Amino acid sequence: MTGERATTEVIRVMVVDDHAIVRRGLIAYSAAVPDLRVVGEAADGRQAIAQLRQWDTLGEPLPDVVLMDLRMPRMGGVEATESIAGLFPQVKVVVLTSFGEAERVHAALAAGAAGYVLKDADPEEVVTAIKAAVDGEVHLDSAVARQLTRRMTAPHVGLTSLTAREREILALVAQGHSNREIADRLAISERTARTHVSNVLTKLRLSSRTQAALLAIREGLIPPPG
Repeated sequence: MTGERATTEVIRVMVVDDHAIVRRGLIAYSAAVPDLRVVGEAADGRQAIAQLRQWDTLGEPLPDVVLMDLRMPRMGGVEATESIAGLFPQVKVVVLTSFGEAERVHAALAAGAAGYVLKDADPEEVVTAIKAAVDGEVHLDSAVARQLTRRMTAPHVGLTSLTAREREILALVAQGHSNREIADRLAISERTARTHVSNVLTKLRLSSRTQAALLAIREGLIPPPG
């Protein structure tokens, strides 16, 4: 099967950023980390997806993690993340950006990102986010997490802003269903399901599906795990 991760413990990384100096810096730092190896780079989302398609067609192993800038020409990070999540779900995306607006965090995570780190974060935190993504965890930059915590509304106020369909979406997210599974259950397209999930996270000012699940349990939308 093409695109599978090799048996080596080394984590394969692709760097996507429209600034060459940022790419050079990330590549140089990664070279000093024994269990990381940069296997490719791209200047925008479109170029990144083309490279991933080429590797997959040739049967070459895909990167384990893509470090993705958000603001880029031609195709930005949110759109590229959504495409990668759909085309190559085994490839994790960690968003790396200078912008910490909560809305961008919501959009990136709803699109399938497995982490979010600011460009001025310590290099060690970037490595932590990469390793967390490989382990199936979601890592948020601590500064972003603090910002999101401050912006969260009181749960009851937030829930009143949801439509009946969005409350249904929230419950399904809390039960651990993916966007594709939500789409199948509600007979809607996966893109529509993804949009609903993004809207729910934005309205409730939550940063992840995990937070959405905790809120849904606290508000009685679903029973706590038994």
